[in-house]
Amino acid sequence: MGIFDQIKEKLSHEFIDIVEWLDNTDDTIVHRFERYQNEIKNGAQLIVREGQTAVFINEGQLADVFKPGTYTLNTQNLPILATLKGWKYGFNSPFKAEVYFVNTHLFTDEKWGTKNPITLNDERFGLVEIRAFGTYAFKINDAGKFVVDIVGTDANFTNFEINEHLKSLITTRFTDTIGEANLPIELYAANTSELSETCLEVMQPEFNSVGISLEKFYIENVSMPEELKKEIFEYSRIDKLDLDKLTKFKTAKAIEAAAANEGGTAGAGMGMGMGFVLAQQMGGMMSPMGGQQQAMPIQNSPVAPPPMPVQVQYFYASNGQQAGPASFDQLKVLFANRTINKDSLIWKQGMANWTALKDIEELKSFLGGNTPPPLPGN
Repeated sequence: MGIFDQIKEKLSHEFIDIVEWLDNTDDTIVHRFERYQNEIKNGAQLIVREGQTAVFINEGQLADVFKPGTYTLNTQNLPILATLKGWKYGFNSPFKAEVYFVNTHLFTDEKWGTKNPITLNDERFGLVEIRAFGTYAFKINDAGKFVVDIVGTDANFTNFEINEHLKSLITTRFTDTIGEANLPIELYAANTSELSETCLEVMQPEFNSVGISLEKFYIENVSMPEELKKEIFEYSRIDKLDLDKLTKFKTAKAIEAAAANEGGTAGAGMGMGMGFVLAQQMGGMMSPMGGQQQAMPIQNSPVAPPPMPVQVQYFYASNGQQAGPASFDQLKVLFANRTINKDSLIWKQGMANWTALKDIEELKSFLGGNTPPPLPGN
Protein backbone atom coordinates (compact mmCIF):
# COMPACT_ATOMS: atom_id res chain seq x y z
CA MET A 1 0.00 0.00 0.00
CA GLY A 2 1.40 3.38 -1.00
CA ILE A 3 1.89 6.30 1.35
CA PHE A 4 -1.08 8.19 -0.11
CA ASP A 5 -3.39 5.19 0.32
CA GLN A 6 -2.37 4.94 3.97
CA ILE A 7 -3.10 8.65 4.53
CA LYS A 8 -6.47 8.30 2.77
CA GLU A 9 -7.45 5.27 4.88
CA LYS A 10 -6.37 7.03 8.08
CA LEU A 11 -8.48 10.09 7.25
CA SER A 12 -11.50 7.95 6.39
CA HIS A 13 -11.43 6.40 9.87
CA GLU A 14 -11.41 9.88 11.44
CA PHE A 15 -14.84 10.68 10.03
CA ILE A 16 -17.73 10.10 12.45
CA ASP A 17 -19.43 6.72 12.17
CA ILE A 18 -22.03 7.25 14.95
CA VAL A 19 -23.89 10.49 15.61
CA GLU A 20 -25.60 10.53 19.00
CA TRP A 21 -25.94 12.54 22.24
CA LEU A 22 -26.24 11.27 25.78
CA ASP A 23 -27.67 14.03 27.97
CA ASN A 24 -26.09 14.08 31.42
CA THR A 25 -27.70 17.36 32.48
CA ASP A 26 -31.23 18.37 33.46
CA ASP A 27 -31.26 21.84 31.93
CA THR A 28 -29.87 21.48 28.37
CA ILE A 29 -32.45 22.12 25.65
CA VAL A 30 -30.22 22.04 22.56
CA HIS A 31 -26.77 20.46 22.08
CA ARG A 32 -24.71 20.77 18.90
CA PHE A 33 -22.92 17.55 17.95
CA GLU A 34 -19.25 18.52 17.60
CA ARG A 35 -16.81 16.88 15.19
CA TYR A 36 -13.90 17.95 13.04
CA GLN A 37 -14.96 20.29 10.22
CA ASN A 38 -18.59 19.07 10.60
CA GLU A 39 -17.84 16.08 8.34
CA ILE A 40 -20.09 13.00 8.48
CA LYS A 41 -19.28 9.75 6.74
CA ASN A 42 -21.67 8.35 4.17
CA GLY A 43 -23.57 5.48 5.83
CA ALA A 44 -22.92 6.74 9.38
CA GLN A 45 -25.40 5.77 12.07
CA LEU A 46 -27.65 8.45 13.60
CA ILE A 47 -29.16 7.50 16.97
CA VAL A 48 -31.99 9.69 18.29
CA ARG A 49 -33.25 8.64 21.71
CA GLU A 50 -36.71 9.10 23.22
CA GLY A 51 -37.22 12.70 24.28
CA GLN A 52 -34.89 13.95 21.53
CA THR A 53 -35.11 15.32 18.00
CA ALA A 54 -32.11 15.67 15.65
CA VAL A 55 -32.01 18.73 13.38
CA PHE A 56 -29.61 19.01 10.41
CA ILE A 57 -28.52 22.51 9.37
CA ASN A 58 -26.72 23.04 6.06
CA GLU A 59 -24.90 26.35 5.63
CA GLY A 60 -27.42 28.12 7.86
CA GLN A 61 -30.49 26.53 6.27
CA LEU A 62 -32.82 24.07 7.96
CA ALA A 63 -32.48 20.64 6.35
CA ASP A 64 -33.76 17.31 7.67
CA VAL A 65 -35.36 16.63 11.08
CA PHE A 66 -35.30 13.18 12.71
CA LYS A 67 -37.62 11.81 15.41
CA PRO A 68 -36.49 9.07 17.88
CA GLY A 69 -34.98 6.06 16.12
CA THR A 70 -31.78 4.75 14.46
CA TYR A 71 -30.96 5.86 10.92
CA THR A 72 -28.30 5.11 8.31
CA LEU A 73 -27.37 8.44 6.80
CA ASN A 74 -27.55 8.39 3.00
CA THR A 75 -29.40 10.21 0.24
CA GLN A 76 -32.56 8.17 0.84
CA ASN A 77 -33.19 9.50 4.37
CA LEU A 78 -31.61 12.92 3.86
CA PRO A 79 -33.91 14.21 1.07
CA ILE A 80 -33.76 17.88 1.99
CA LEU A 81 -30.01 17.88 2.57
CA ALA A 82 -29.51 15.98 -0.71
CA THR A 83 -31.55 18.64 -2.52
CA LEU A 84 -29.62 21.48 -0.90
CA LYS A 85 -26.27 19.91 -1.83
CA GLY A 86 -27.39 18.83 -5.28
CA TRP A 87 -26.84 15.10 -4.82
CA LYS A 88 -28.54 13.74 -7.89
CA TYR A 89 -26.82 10.39 -7.97
CA GLY A 90 -25.94 9.82 -4.31
CA PHE A 91 -22.55 10.41 -2.76
CA ASN A 92 -19.55 8.42 -1.57
CA SER A 93 -17.50 11.12 0.07
CA PRO A 94 -18.11 12.61 3.55
CA PHE A 95 -20.56 15.50 3.71
CA LYS A 96 -20.65 18.57 5.93
CA ALA A 97 -23.66 19.51 8.05
CA GLU A 98 -24.34 20.79 11.57
CA VAL A 99 -26.37 18.43 13.75
CA TYR A 100 -28.35 19.78 16.71
CA PHE A 101 -29.95 17.46 19.26
CA VAL A 102 -33.07 19.06 20.75
CA ASN A 103 -34.36 17.91 24.14
CA THR A 104 -38.14 17.51 23.76
CA HIS A 105 -39.05 16.27 27.24
CA LEU A 106 -41.21 18.38 29.58
CA PHE A 107 -39.41 21.11 31.53
CA THR A 108 -41.39 21.51 34.76
CA ASP A 109 -41.53 23.79 37.79
CA GLU A 110 -40.21 26.85 35.97
CA LYS A 111 -40.74 30.01 38.03
CA TRP A 112 -42.31 33.27 36.93
CA GLY A 113 -43.29 36.46 38.75
CA THR A 114 -44.01 40.15 38.28
CA LYS A 115 -40.83 42.17 38.83
CA ASN A 116 -42.85 45.36 39.33
CA PRO A 117 -46.37 45.80 40.77
CA ILE A 118 -49.26 45.87 38.30
CA THR A 119 -51.57 48.89 38.55
CA LEU A 120 -55.31 48.26 38.22
CA ASN A 121 -58.28 50.62 38.38
CA ASP A 122 -60.96 49.37 40.79
CA GLU A 123 -64.37 51.10 40.83
CA ARG A 124 -64.50 51.23 44.65
CA PHE A 125 -60.85 51.59 45.70
CA GLY A 126 -59.44 53.54 42.75
CA LEU A 127 -55.90 52.75 41.50
CA VAL A 128 -54.46 49.73 43.30
CA GLU A 129 -51.27 47.68 42.90
CA ILE A 130 -50.95 43.91 42.92
CA ARG A 131 -48.15 41.38 42.43
CA ALA A 132 -48.33 37.76 41.31
CA PHE A 133 -46.08 34.72 40.95
CA GLY A 134 -46.36 31.05 40.05
CA THR A 135 -44.92 28.21 37.94
CA TYR A 136 -45.20 26.91 34.39
CA ALA A 137 -44.11 23.90 32.30
CA PHE A 138 -43.10 23.80 28.63
CA LYS A 139 -41.57 21.58 25.98
CA ILE A 140 -40.25 21.98 22.44
CA ASN A 141 -42.89 20.91 19.91
CA ASP A 142 -41.22 22.16 16.70
CA ALA A 143 -37.48 21.48 16.96
CA GLY A 144 -36.60 22.92 13.54
CA LYS A 145 -38.38 26.23 14.14
CA PHE A 146 -36.92 26.50 17.65
CA VAL A 147 -33.32 25.97 16.42
CA VAL A 148 -33.68 28.46 13.57
CA ASP A 149 -35.62 31.19 15.44
CA ILE A 150 -34.17 30.94 18.95
CA VAL A 151 -30.98 28.88 19.20
CA GLY A 152 -29.07 30.05 16.15
CA THR A 153 -25.46 28.84 16.39
CA ASP A 154 -25.41 28.33 20.17
CA ALA A 155 -23.56 25.04 20.80
CA ASN A 156 -25.16 24.39 24.21
CA PHE A 157 -28.50 26.10 24.77
CA THR A 158 -29.98 25.77 28.29
CA ASN A 159 -33.42 26.51 29.72
CA PHE A 160 -31.91 29.41 31.68
CA GLU A 161 -31.31 31.22 28.39
CA ILE A 162 -34.90 30.83 27.22
CA ASN A 163 -36.52 31.36 30.63
CA GLU A 164 -35.78 35.08 30.74
CA HIS A 165 -37.52 35.51 27.39
CA LEU A 166 -40.47 33.37 28.48
CA LYS A 167 -40.85 35.19 31.81
CA SER A 168 -41.05 38.55 30.03
CA LEU A 169 -43.66 37.17 27.64
CA ILE A 170 -45.68 35.69 30.53
CA THR A 171 -45.61 38.90 32.58
CA THR A 172 -46.76 41.00 29.61
CA ARG A 173 -49.64 38.68 28.71
CA PHE A 174 -50.61 38.20 32.37
CA THR A 175 -50.87 41.98 32.83
CA ASP A 176 -53.05 42.31 29.71
CA THR A 177 -55.29 39.42 30.75
CA ILE A 178 -56.09 40.58 34.28
CA GLY A 179 -56.55 44.14 33.06
CA GLU A 180 -59.17 43.00 30.55
CA ALA A 181 -60.84 40.72 33.13
CA ASN A 182 -61.98 43.85 35.04
CA LEU A 183 -62.84 41.88 38.19
CA PRO A 184 -63.36 43.43 41.63
CA ILE A 185 -59.91 43.55 43.21
CA GLU A 186 -60.67 40.98 45.93
CA LEU A 187 -61.67 38.34 43.35
CA TYR A 188 -58.23 38.05 41.70
CA ALA A 189 -56.81 36.15 44.66
CA ALA A 190 -59.98 34.04 44.95
CA ASN A 191 -60.07 32.92 41.30
CA THR A 192 -56.48 31.88 40.55
CA SER A 193 -57.54 28.60 38.89
CA GLU A 194 -59.85 30.31 36.39
CA LEU A 195 -57.27 33.04 35.70
CA SER A 196 -54.55 30.41 35.20
CA GLU A 197 -56.62 28.63 32.54
CA THR A 198 -57.41 31.89 30.76
CA CYS A 199 -53.75 32.99 30.75
CA LEU A 200 -52.70 29.58 29.37
CA GLU A 201 -55.07 30.01 26.40
CA VAL A 202 -53.91 33.59 25.77
CA MET A 203 -50.17 32.76 25.92
CA GLN A 204 -50.19 29.50 23.96
CA PRO A 205 -50.15 31.03 20.42
CA GLU A 206 -47.07 33.15 21.16
CA PHE A 207 -45.20 30.15 22.57
CA ASN A 208 -46.14 28.10 19.50
CA SER A 209 -44.80 30.79 17.18
CA VAL A 210 -41.22 29.92 18.22
CA GLY A 211 -41.70 26.15 18.44
CA ILE A 212 -42.55 25.91 22.15
CA SER A 213 -45.66 24.40 23.72
CA LEU A 214 -46.84 25.91 27.01
CA GLU A 215 -48.11 22.79 28.78
CA LYS A 216 -49.01 24.12 32.25
CA PHE A 217 -49.46 27.57 33.78
CA TYR A 218 -50.25 28.22 37.43
CA ILE A 219 -50.88 31.40 39.41
CA GLU A 220 -49.87 30.49 42.96
CA ASN A 221 -50.53 33.82 44.62
CA VAL A 222 -51.87 37.31 43.95
CA SER A 223 -50.77 39.77 46.64
CA MET A 224 -51.63 43.37 47.44
CA PRO A 225 -50.55 45.97 50.05
CA GLU A 226 -51.64 45.28 53.65
CA GLU A 227 -53.56 48.55 53.97
CA LEU A 228 -55.61 47.64 50.89
CA LYS A 229 -56.38 44.22 52.38
CA LYS A 230 -57.72 45.89 55.54
CA GLU A 231 -59.95 48.19 53.47
CA ILE A 232 -61.32 45.25 51.49
CA PHE A 233 -62.06 43.24 54.65
CA GLU A 234 -63.78 46.21 56.30
CA TYR A 235 -65.80 46.93 53.16
CA SER A 236 -66.82 43.28 52.94
CA ARG A 237 -68.07 43.22 56.53
CA ILE A 238 -70.02 46.47 56.14
CA ASP A 239 -71.50 45.30 52.84
CA LYS A 240 -72.88 42.17 54.50
CA LEU A 241 -74.32 43.85 57.60
CA ASP A 242 -77.58 45.71 58.13
CA LEU A 243 -76.33 49.24 58.86
CA ASP A 244 -79.23 50.06 61.19
CA LYS A 245 -78.64 46.92 63.24
CA LEU A 246 -74.92 47.62 63.27
CA THR A 247 -75.51 51.12 64.70
CA LYS A 248 -77.80 49.77 67.43
CA PHE A 249 -75.32 47.01 68.26
CA LYS A 250 -72.44 49.47 68.63
CA THR A 251 -74.60 51.77 70.79
CA ALA A 252 -75.52 48.89 73.10
CA LYS A 253 -71.86 47.89 73.38
CA ALA A 254 -70.90 51.48 74.27
CA ILE A 255 -73.54 51.61 77.06
CA GLU A 256 -72.34 48.26 78.35
CA ALA A 257 -68.75 49.47 78.41
CA ALA A 258 -69.74 52.66 80.24
CA ALA A 259 -71.65 50.69 82.89
CA ALA A 260 -68.67 48.43 83.43
CA ASN A 261 -66.45 51.42 84.15
CA GLU A 262 -67.32 51.71 87.88
CA GLY A 263 -64.79 54.46 88.48
CA GLY A 264 -66.19 56.70 85.77
CA THR A 265 -69.01 59.23 85.84
CA ALA A 266 -71.20 57.16 83.55
CA GLY A 267 -70.85 54.15 85.82
CA ALA A 268 -71.65 56.18 88.91
CA GLY A 269 -74.73 57.72 87.30
CA MET A 270 -75.99 54.35 86.19
CA GLY A 271 -75.37 52.96 89.68
CA MET A 272 -77.39 55.80 91.21
CA GLY A 273 -80.21 55.19 88.75
CA MET A 274 -80.32 51.54 89.67
CA GLY A 275 -80.31 52.57 93.35
CA PHE A 276 -83.38 54.77 92.92
CA VAL A 277 -85.22 51.97 91.13
CA LEU A 278 -84.38 49.51 93.89
CA ALA A 279 -85.42 52.00 96.59
CA GLN A 280 -88.83 52.49 95.00
CA GLN A 281 -89.30 48.76 94.67
CA MET A 282 -88.36 48.24 98.32
CA GLY A 283 -90.70 51.05 99.40
CA GLY A 284 -93.60 49.50 97.55
CA MET A 285 -93.01 46.21 99.35
CA MET A 286 -93.04 47.73 102.88
CA SER A 287 -96.17 47.13 105.03
CA PRO A 288 -97.48 48.61 108.38
CA MET A 289 -96.69 45.30 110.14
CA GLY A 290 -94.05 45.33 112.87
CA GLY A 291 -94.56 49.02 113.68
CA GLN A 292 -92.95 50.05 110.39
CA GLN A 293 -94.35 53.08 108.65
CA GLN A 294 -96.20 52.34 105.48
CA ALA A 295 -94.65 53.94 102.47
CA MET A 296 -97.01 56.29 100.73
CA PRO A 297 -97.13 55.92 96.97
CA ILE A 298 -95.73 58.86 95.10
CA GLN A 299 -98.39 60.58 93.06
CA ASN A 300 -96.98 61.88 89.80
CA SER A 301 -98.97 63.85 87.30
CA PRO A 302 -98.94 62.13 83.95
CA VAL A 303 -96.67 64.00 81.57
CA ALA A 304 -96.77 63.18 77.86
CA PRO A 305 -93.26 62.76 76.35
CA PRO A 306 -92.33 64.96 73.41
CA PRO A 307 -92.73 63.44 69.94
CA MET A 308 -89.83 61.40 68.62
CA PRO A 309 -87.70 63.32 66.14
CA VAL A 310 -88.30 62.23 62.56
CA GLN A 311 -85.12 60.81 61.05
CA VAL A 312 -84.33 62.24 57.63
CA GLN A 313 -84.09 59.56 54.94
CA TYR A 314 -81.79 60.09 51.97
CA PHE A 315 -81.79 58.45 48.56
CA TYR A 316 -78.53 58.26 46.59
CA ALA A 317 -77.34 57.29 43.10
CA SER A 318 -74.83 54.44 42.78
CA ASN A 319 -73.62 53.02 39.46
CA GLY A 320 -76.44 54.84 37.68
CA GLN A 321 -79.10 53.26 39.90
CA GLN A 322 -81.25 54.76 42.66
CA ALA A 323 -80.51 53.32 46.11
CA GLY A 324 -81.76 53.95 49.63
CA PRO A 325 -83.32 55.13 51.75
CA ALA A 326 -80.42 55.64 54.19
CA SER A 327 -80.16 57.59 57.40
CA PHE A 328 -77.55 60.30 57.99
CA ASP A 329 -75.25 57.83 59.81
CA GLN A 330 -75.70 55.19 57.14
CA LEU A 331 -74.93 57.74 54.43
CA LYS A 332 -71.77 58.69 56.31
CA VAL A 333 -70.63 55.06 56.34
CA LEU A 334 -71.33 54.74 52.62
CA PHE A 335 -69.18 57.82 52.02
CA ALA A 336 -66.38 56.44 54.20
CA ASN A 337 -66.22 53.12 52.33
CA ARG A 338 -66.32 54.94 48.95
CA THR A 339 -69.65 53.61 47.79
CA ILE A 340 -70.55 57.27 47.23
CA ASN A 341 -68.38 60.39 46.92
CA LYS A 342 -68.68 64.15 46.97
CA ASP A 343 -70.14 64.21 43.45
CA SER A 344 -72.76 61.51 44.08
CA LEU A 345 -76.38 62.70 43.58
CA ILE A 346 -78.52 62.83 46.74
CA TRP A 347 -82.25 63.48 47.24
CA LYS A 348 -84.47 63.79 50.32
CA GLN A 349 -88.06 64.80 50.86
CA GLY A 350 -88.52 68.51 50.28
CA MET A 351 -85.81 68.80 47.63
CA ALA A 352 -86.95 69.73 44.13
CA ASN A 353 -84.07 67.99 42.31
CA TRP A 354 -81.21 65.57 42.85
CA THR A 355 -78.19 67.46 44.17
CA ALA A 356 -74.50 66.60 44.52
CA LEU A 357 -73.53 65.61 48.07
CA LYS A 358 -70.96 68.42 48.29
CA ASP A 359 -73.74 71.00 47.75
CA ILE A 360 -76.04 69.77 50.57
CA GLU A 361 -75.36 71.79 53.69
CA GLU A 362 -75.81 69.09 56.36
CA LEU A 363 -73.67 66.62 54.39
CA LYS A 364 -70.68 68.91 53.91
CA SER A 365 -69.27 67.60 57.19
CA PHE A 366 -68.42 64.37 55.32
CA LEU A 367 -65.82 66.26 53.31
CA GLY A 368 -63.76 67.24 56.37
CA GLY A 369 -63.17 70.68 57.77
CA ASN A 370 -66.18 72.60 59.09
CA THR A 371 -66.02 76.27 58.04
CA PRO A 372 -68.51 78.53 59.90
CA PRO A 373 -70.73 80.90 57.92
CA PRO A 374 -69.83 84.62 57.82
CA LEU A 375 -71.02 86.82 60.73
CA PRO A 376 -74.22 88.82 60.19
CA GLY A 377 -73.63 92.22 58.68
CA ASN A 378 -70.27 91.26 57.10
